[in-house]
Amino acid sequence: MSAAVNPYAPPRAHVDDVAQFDSEAEEIRLEHIKHETSVRSIGILYYLSGGLMCLGAIGLFFGAFATRTDPMMIGLAVVYLAIGPLMLFVARGVRTLRSWARTTTIVLAAIGLLGFPVGTLINGYILYLMLSKKGKRIFEDDYKDIIAATPHVKHRSSMLVWIVLGLLLIVLIAIIFAATFNRS
Repeated sequence: MSAAVNPYAPPRAHVDDVAQFDSEAEEIRLEHIKHETSVRSIGILYYLSGGLMCLGAIGLFFGAFATRTDPMMIGLAVVYLAIGPLMLFVARGVRTLRSWARTTTIVLAAIGLLGFPVGTLINGYILYLMLSKKGKRIFEDDYKDIIAATPHVKHRSSMLVWIVLGLLLIVLIAIIFAATFNRS
């Protein structure tokens, strides 16, 4: 008969340290993590604007039919219905750092510069994020490998950033509602 196995004995086989991280990848990720987080937040902004455009299109369609098919409202609803899903699609691409999403975001942000003054400021910042050296780097294919090799590297936003973002979102929603319901 064989001897009893001690389940508490240390392993006799050589075990590699699985927690070794590529220091070069970690250095690159730490250098770009703030920029990466800012770019991914553009995806959140595009999700919000795409969702609001889709909801706005539905509201405009109902408003147009309630007022006996106002052609201006129907035209605007069709434009919103075309741009809204595009924004949702691009938002997904930006959040997953797809290279095509960078190009599409640059085009959308260039068009968004026409929305003076707030649109110009926001889209100018988006263009800066996308066209900068770090912006180009995080959309390269090998950067996804760097992310996969460094799952422990995370960016933490301060509470002040979340408060300002919440207030900005409340103001933006209030402006949209005021513009929508203040049609006299």
